[in-house]
Amino acid sequence: MNASILIVGSVEFHATLLDRLHYLATCSVEVIPSTKEVMSSIQAKKPDLVILSASQTGSIEICRLLKQSSNLAWIYCILVSIQPINALEEISPGWNWELGLRATALEAGADACCWLSPIQNDGRLAEAEWKLQNLLLTSQIQVGVRQVQIYRSLMQSNDYLSAIALADPLTELSNRRALDWELPRQIYNARTRSTPLSLLILDVDYFKLVNDNHGHLVGDRVLQLLSARLRHNLRFQDTPFRYGGEEFVIILSNTKLAEAELVAQRLNCLIGEQPFMIDKNLPLNITVSIGVATLKSNDDDQGISFLDRADQNLLKAKNNGRNRVVSQSEED
Repeated sequence: MNASILIVGSVEFHATLLDRLHYLATCSVEVIPSTKEVMSSIQAKKPDLVILSASQTGSIEICRLLKQSSNLAWIYCILVSIQPINALEEISPGWNWELGLRATALEAGADACCWLSPIQNDGRLAEAEWKLQNLLLTSQIQVGVRQVQIYRSLMQSNDYLSAIALADPLTELSNRRALDWELPRQIYNARTRSTPLSLLILDVDYFKLVNDNHGHLVGDRVLQLLSARLRHNLRFQDTPFRYGGEEFVIILSNTKLAEAELVAQRLNCLIGEQPFMIDKNLPLNITVSIGVATLKSNDDDQGISFLDRADQNLLKAKNNGRNRVVSQSEED
């Protein structure tokens, strides 16, 4: 895939880069003439590399903002000056403009600072040095592109590993680790937005008998079919998890207790009234017990008491004969 490069600078600056850096012809290049719109564009498109004109007002600040942003700091940032060094020295004799600009740029967070000085009529910039400047900047761009591509590859690997770590391989639902991360987030959102939050804990009745009578492969297939039935019959805001063994947790966002009870009753019927076809010769009748709870003001932020309350209601459902729903409203 071609590298994506954002150039920030004047028409003259852009033309100079294209004329002197043939490598840019192989890249996907976007040009923004002013630094005012740069950060919003970077946030939206996340280019591999940003090349900033040193003479553009705000360029140094853009470098600083990029490196201070945790989700943008990986973007490679190069500050480039196309001003003749000798012309700048005439303005302030004795001041090393090249070292001064480079120090300022690197201190602000730029990954590199380069010059593309034009060949002067008096020959003060030899053609060899002109070519060397082109080569140096091209090399810096290629280094930046490689670094960013490595970063993107690592992030893709991390995302893949994270997905594996948070997914149950048998049922393809999110696992207990994912629940431990998601439930506190849902509680925080519910309290911040003053919206209700409810929770179901679901347990397959007499699941041990399925394993004992038909084997663990059939038991695994039951869990897979049950998970698929849950996924296909939940609302878009409902999030199912395999809690462990034959237990499942479903977070019901923006759902009051009465509505959560209806969801639980509907799932109880959907699971219990239609046999699970393991194969054409083995239909199994499976039922579930479900405990329901809704978030209270005194529940802890991690959801431990919230989960425990739903779990206690699940125990009541199992002790009262199974294949039923027990809600928080039935608590003492």
